[in-house]
Order: sequence, then structure tokens, then C-alpha cells
Amino acid sequence: MRLLVTGGAGFIGSNFVHQVIRSTDHQVAVIDKLTYAGNPESLADLPSDRFQLVEGDICDTAVIDSLVSQSDAVVHFAAESHNDNSIAEPSPFVHTNLVGTFRVLEAVRRHGKRLHHISTDEVYGDLELDDPAKFTPDTPYNPSSPYSASKAGSDLLVRAWVRTYGVRATISNCSNNYGPRQHVEKFIPRQITNLLDGRRPRLYGAGANVRDWIHVDDHNAAVLAVLERGRTGETYLIGADGELSNRQVVELILAEMGHPAGDYDLVKDRPGHDLRYAIDAGKLRDELGWRPVYRDFRDGLRATIDWYRNNEAWWRPAKAAVEAKYQANQQ
Repeated sequence: MRLLVTGGAGFIGSNFVHQVIRSTDHQVAVIDKLTYAGNPESLADLPSDRFQLVEGDICDTAVIDSLVSQSDAVVHFAAESHNDNSIAEPSPFVHTNLVGTFRVLEAVRRHGKRLHHISTDEVYGDLELDDPAKFTPDTPYNPSSPYSASKAGSDLLVRAWVRTYGVRATISNCSNNYGPRQHVEKFIPRQITNLLDGRRPRLYGAGANVRDWIHVDDHNAAVLAVLERGRTGETYLIGADGELSNRQVVELILAEMGHPAGDYDLVKDRPGHDLRYAIDAGKLRDELGWRPVYRDFRDGLRATIDWYRNNEAWWRPAKAAVEAKYQANQQ
């Protein structure tokens, strides 16, 4: 197939492109606006006969229409995705996540192409810390931040275009990803790179908030399974049973990097900070036979730490600005 990957220079998208090139014969075109979160170095050394990078905006109708017309299927990763940024300035999230998804949907509708839309478990809101429940495809949407609200809206646009216009689309809502090529503003790479720089990790509130972690390669293997075998109009939840509190994650990072378990600081909590996410991926496993490779979080975490240790040239240019921004937000 000829795949168009939107947002393919970002964290999950770039890892998806590498996985597609590595494990299939597909050709891949990437459109990415190359904002601060899109890094062309994440796509370096890919074969020129199978890969193309186009710097462009998914909200640009002419550009997205041309690229979609030349593709067999579209995998739509492009999104503004950082909760703190959405709280400080929601406008880019509405523009990219809602208007951008609308432009992609209209292009695939015009040209009759297959679409897979990447979303997040944050559209479901949160669960109580002592609640045994998990999110399922039938969980009502209850977003709590401008980011998650804009992603919820984009999911609903996809569902409407499937029902009203017959667009051949699927949706996946995934739990928190970690792994190589993740921007240092995000939780796990920020803690790793802080320790590499001799700084203590920082935790919002008491560090009790729970996330359901999945290695990015496992996520992307699931996306490929949905793209190839998923049923049109269906939503698949992607998770690897990786529930851990933020404090547990930091303590595991500290242990893997040779630091005492309590070597971190607590800072003022984020407004509207969701308590707990948890994914029930039974539909994905039962229908499509997907299973995660990184069943032990520590194995994936160890590999991720090694990647950041060995790729300082990739993350170093963004580090100082990220820490300055976090510092200003804590004032």
C-alpha cells in the first residue's frame, strides 16, 4: 500500500513510520507541520525509494487533498497533544485537532480512501483510584481538558463521516505511550533527561495519579492490525495492562538509573488533573489477535532509558526551553 501518515514526524507517528518500513513493503508519505513537536531527525536514514516527507499543514485543503489522492490509506496521527499547553492556550488544539481532522475527512471522502484515526483514552475522562473499572469502547465521553475535548470532538467527526458519508474509517483510543523519540516535555523522557542532567525528577501533586502505559512499538503494531483487519466504523482500545502511579514510574526510573527511590520533588498539581486511566483492550485482542511484546513495563522502560542515554544529540536542543517553561508555570 501507499500510506499517508499525518503527523509522522512526531513521537508516535515517527515510530509508526519506522515500524512500517521495517516490517512491511508499504510505501510511506508523511505530512507534518514540523512544529516544535515534529522532528525531521526522527525520520533520518529512511530509504528514499519508500519514504517521502512533506512539510505541510493538514488544515491546508490543497496540500492534504493532493497527498490523499495519491495514497491508498491514511493514518491520522497529527494532533496537538500536550495537556499543559492546551490549558495555557487552547486555540491550536481546536484548530489542529478539530479543523485538521475535518480537512482529512473531507479529503478521504472525496477520493474514497481508507482512514484510520488515532485518538486517546483521555476522551473518556478519568476513573477513581480505587475503581476496578476500565475504559471500553462503550464508555461515555467525558473529557476534562481542552486537549481531550478537542480529541473527543475529532473522534465524533470521524464517526459522523462514517455514518453519513460512508467513509471507510476506524478509530483507536490508546493509553499513555512511552519509548524512543518522545519529546522531552512528556513525563517519562523528562524524568530520564533530568536525571541525565543531574536534576531531580518532579511530580505533580502527590504523584498518585495512575496511567496505563504501553510501549510505542506495541501501540503501532496494534494500529497496523486495525488498519489491515479492523472493521469499518469500529473503535478499538489499545492498552497493555500497564497501570502504574506516576510515583511508581519515577521510582522505577530512579532504580534503573541508580538513584535512591525518594530522589524526587513534589510540585503544585496541574488544574483538572485526571486521576486514573485504564484500558480494556479485550476487543482488540479477541477480534484481531494482537498481543503486546513489552508485557513487563520495566523491560520497555530499560530500553527507553538506553535510547535517551545514547541519543543526546536528538533531545538536547529542546531540553533547556522545556525546563524554562515548566519553571515559569510553577511560579
